[in-house]
Amino acid sequence: MLKIKPIETIREKDEAFDIRKVVFVEEQKVPFDEEMDEFDDHAIHFVGYTMERRPVAASRLRFVDEYGKLERIAVLNEERGNGYGRDIILAMEDAIREKGFSKAKLNAQTYAIKFYEKLGYEVVSEEFMDAGIPHVTMIKDL
Repeated sequence: MLKIKPIETIREKDEAFDIRKVVFVEEQKVPFDEEMDEFDDHAIHFVGYTMERRPVAASRLRFVDEYGKLERIAVLNEERGNGYGRDIILAMEDAIREKGFSKAKLNAQTYAIKFYEKLGYEVVSEEFMDAGIPHVTMIKDL
């Protein structure tokens, strides 16, 4: 089981950012200055810990127009397949509801469309490139 929490300390923020750097910068070759952007200063960040308190998942949440926008969802490679991506998304959806919003939005890498569809998201855009990776926009009513 994964314990997911909004970051509250510098250590937790560093752990979340380290996961993003491994997944996006190292694995997917996203330029560092595209991955770590100006929105990080104003977003709600989440980190997910295993029972051994090892940080293995991270994400950020922003509010744009009428949507809670799920971004930078990352799970360390060796921990994928354990349901941690689903867990962190559900925690973010709870945070969206707590802030009084009823719609979620995300830009999904195209290989992950089926994953997000299983969680109730639907594609609402044509494919587009972001950081050299094909994406689509997906939304969900919460």
